[in-house]
Amino acid sequence: MSEGQSGDSGPPKGLPALKAHVSANKVDVALWAIRLLTVLCTIGYVLPIFNNPVSAFYKALLGNAAVSALRLHQRVPAREIALSREFVARFFLEDSAHYLFYSLIFMNVAPNLLILTPIFLFALLHAASYSLTILDTLGQNSLWVARLLISLVEFQSRNILRAAALAEILLFPLVAVMALFGYCGLLTPFVYYYFVTWRYASRRNPYTRNTFRELRVLAERQAERPALPAALRGALASGIQLVCRMAPPTEPQPQ
Repeated sequence: MSEGQSGDSGPPKGLPALKAHVSANKVDVALWAIRLLTVLCTIGYVLPIFNNPVSAFYKALLGNAAVSALRLHQRVPAREIALSREFVARFFLEDSAHYLFYSLIFMNVAPNLLILTPIFLFALLHAASYSLTILDTLGQNSLWVARLLISLVEFQSRNILRAAALAEILLFPLVAVMALFGYCGLLTPFVYYYFVTWRYASRRNPYTRNTFRELRVLAERQAERPALPAALRGALASGIQLVCRMAPPTEPQPQ
C-alpha cells in the first residue's frame, strides 16, 4: 500500500467529523464552550470594551460554577449520591467541588481581578487542551495559528498551574482585608479558609501544597537574614508558625 493510500484510510475530517464528535461528546464539548466563555468574560472584565465589567465578573464566576457542576456530574454519578458522612468527605476531595464552592463564596463580594485569576487560568489551560482535539477533528492543517497559540499555553502548563495556586493563597489575606473594609462579609475569610485547606489536601493537584512549601522556604530564608531587624524576623517567624498550624494535619496519599 502506498503512502497516499495509507493516509486516506484514516478517520474522516472536516465539518461532518466535527458534528459527529459533538454528538458523541456533548458534555465535554459543553465544558469546552463554557470554559471559553469564562476566558472571554475575564478578558471582558479586564478590558470592558463591549460588556459591563461587573456583569462580566459574575458571569465568569457562573461559568466556573457550571463547569464545576458538570465535572462533578462526571466524577460522582447520581446513583452514588447519598447524605452520609462518607459521601460528603469524598465529595469535598474532588477539585470540582472545591471550585464550585469557590464560585459560591465570591458571588456576593466586590469584584476583584485576583478572584478571577485561578478560574481564568484553569479555564484557559483546559480549553486550550480540548481546542486541540477540536482542531484535530477538523484536520491536521486547520488553523495553524490557533495550534501555535495552544502549544504555547500547553508549554507553560506547569507555570500556569503554579500561578493559579499562588493566586489561591494570596487571596486569603486579600479576603481578610476586604472583610475589614466592608467589601465582603465578615464570615467570608473563615469560609475561604476551608477552600484553601481543601486545595492544600487535593489528591489530583499538588500545586497549592507545593506552593505553600516554596513560600515557607522563602519566608524562612528571609527570616534568617542578619540584616533584617529583629522585630521583623520575629513577626515573620510567628507568621510561619501560624500558617503551619492552620494547615491540615496530614497530607493525602496519591490515588
